Amino acid sequence: MRFTARDYMSRTLIHFPPDMEILEAVGQLVENGISGGPVIDRLGNLVGVLAESDCLEAAMQAGYHGSRGGRVKDFMCVEFHTVDVDDSIMDIARLFRGTGAIYARGLPVMKSNRVVGNVSLRDVLKAFQDMARSGK
Repeated sequence: MRFTARDYMSRTLIHFPPDMEILEAVGQLVENGISGGPVIDRLGNLVGVLAESDCLEAAMQAGYHGSRGGRVKDFMCVEFHTVDVDDSIMDIARLFRGTGAIYARGLPVMKSNRVVGNVSLRDVLKAFQDMARSGK
């Protein structure tokens, strides 16, 4: 086994369009038990990342004031890291560790400039567990 993003990434993605109502996105996060996901425009371009922490202010405002909150594009993180489908788990681990990316419980996995999956910190830990078992 090569121990790359391809080997450990989740291929099932919940993603959000930039114009989606933020409270609808919150509903999807809660319903699917996920901490975030990529924001992808109509052309299939990755334009941001939305995490639970990004949604907190909107959810608080809606809960307290009864507002709609706004759109995903108003809350998404536009400065984020991605990894390539062929990046090694070790490089991905270094990225998680080095960036302190709080939002990054998961990183979008790219192939030919398209999101093809997500690799989480838990996926990286599983890979290290597999490495230890295989003696690599």
